[in-house]
Amino acid sequence: MRILVVEDEPTLQAQLATALTAASHAVDCAGNGVDGHYMGESGAYDAVVLDLGLPGLDGISVLRKWRGAGRNMPVLILTARDGWHEKVAGIDAGADDYLTKPFHMEELLARLRALIRRAGGHASAELACGPLVVDTRNGRATVDGQALSLTGHEYRVLAYLIHHRDEVISRADLVEHIYAQDFDRDSNTVEVFIARLRKKLPAGLIETVRGLGYRLTTPP
Repeated sequence: MRILVVEDEPTLQAQLATALTAASHAVDCAGNGVDGHYMGESGAYDAVVLDLGLPGLDGISVLRKWRGAGRNMPVLILTARDGWHEKVAGIDAGADDYLTKPFHMEELLARLRALIRRAGGHASAELACGPLVVDTRNGRATVDGQALSLTGHEYRVLAYLIHHRDEVISRADLVEHIYAQDFDRDSNTVEVFIARLRKKLPAGLIETVRGLGYRLTTPP
């Protein structure tokens, strides 16, 4: 999954990026509200971590602009403020959840997983498709209980497909959601990841829909 972090405090931004990358996400960062607004409006993100106290453009204004433009990705707001009215303002502006600084990184990761699951209509941290189970808490996948050995990018492709199982996903969508913005993207590598995954998964689980993309199909 691809996550946008909009946080102006350099140390916290770096900590968030490190933790999210370790959790198998592709991560982009912005250090002010103006850049964050542009990136969130122009990029494809599965979730956003948004600080409220930002230079240039405050987090509430950024969020209102996104929602006004029809951007509906899940947003977790961060605030160092204890005032309940500012948390309410964030929710009213379109936030999906909030954390007050300081916080435990494990809680932030868990809340993001929940937001991404709910956005895809999933209730459990373990997503199943026939014999395939992806444990989003631990970044692991199994088939009939046997662990799969996956590279980081293979896991990201598989995780995105299972979050959107039975949907046709284009190569362009996969590229947008498995790579960070500054990564040297090559859509042809998606075919390589799909080919590798097919060797590790039961036959027919990943379908090619000619001219459109790929679909992780629930077995009958």
